[in-house]
Amino acid sequence: MNETIRIAILDMYNGEPNQGMRCIIDIVNRFNNIVSFKIFDVRRKSELPKIKDFDIYISSGGPGNPLEGDGVWDKSYYEFIDELLLWNQENEVKKHVLFICHSFQMACKHFGLAEITKRNSTSFGVMTVHKTKDGYRDNLLEGLDDPFYAVDSRDYQVVQPNLNVFEEKGAKIIALEKIRDHVAYERAIMAVRFNKYFVGTQFHPEADPLSFIANLRSAERRERIINMKGRKKFRNMLEDLLDEEKIYKTNETLIPNFLRKAINDVMKTRKMLSN
Repeated sequence: MNETIRIAILDMYNGEPNQGMRCIIDIVNRFNNIVSFKIFDVRRKSELPKIKDFDIYISSGGPGNPLEGDGVWDKSYYEFIDELLLWNQENEVKKHVLFICHSFQMACKHFGLAEITKRNSTSFGVMTVHKTKDGYRDNLLEGLDDPFYAVDSRDYQVVQPNLNVFEEKGAKIIALEKIRDHVAYERAIMAVRFNKYFVGTQFHPEADPLSFIANLRSAERRERIINMKGRKKFRNMLEDLLDEEKIYKTNETLIPNFLRKAINDVMKTRKMLSN
């Protein structure tokens, strides 16, 4: 029996140079004694894997409006999600999926769980993320504090959950945006357990300090962030990057949690079926 676990990484960055993909690959490579992976360029080339060929799927973040596509790649992507759901209904060995940021927003839209709206201002930096009651019980967030810290980078947000649809689909909100007492805006949804095998985060659990600092190499981008946050908050953000209990901890915990659970589930089911 072939024990190799096959991971498909769905690249949603639209061909833009990014550190996110490097971070995802770095985390996947921590399991390289038992996994192999392949990257699929979803938005530029409409590349999607054959479902039967892979066990685990990580769908990345990406720039732009999650409500817009070209009518080709986005249509194929949504059909692919539905095919994964159907596979899990009909087969013993399940497919596990992690949706990140842009992909998370698209999944929430596709399942009809909430509204996707443009934020009043860009969210960018190291943010606190709060677990819900369901989040405390979810193995994805096991080992993280409450609140925990994550890199947030988005112009859009998932808000106004349709709780009837959540209940109908068995989905759970497992994390929420930081509490902002000084503004009247609704707290955005930061992570959802769509079902036993699908989960997603609005933030970037793959981010590490190097990826964040790489974004600051551009003087124009640095000034934009300083203008948006102020110099004091900007300096605090840089300090947060070096704190081992903040971004490092999320990077070393969340996606590894997802991968360990998925790998164990696939291997256990394969073994059971082989007996």
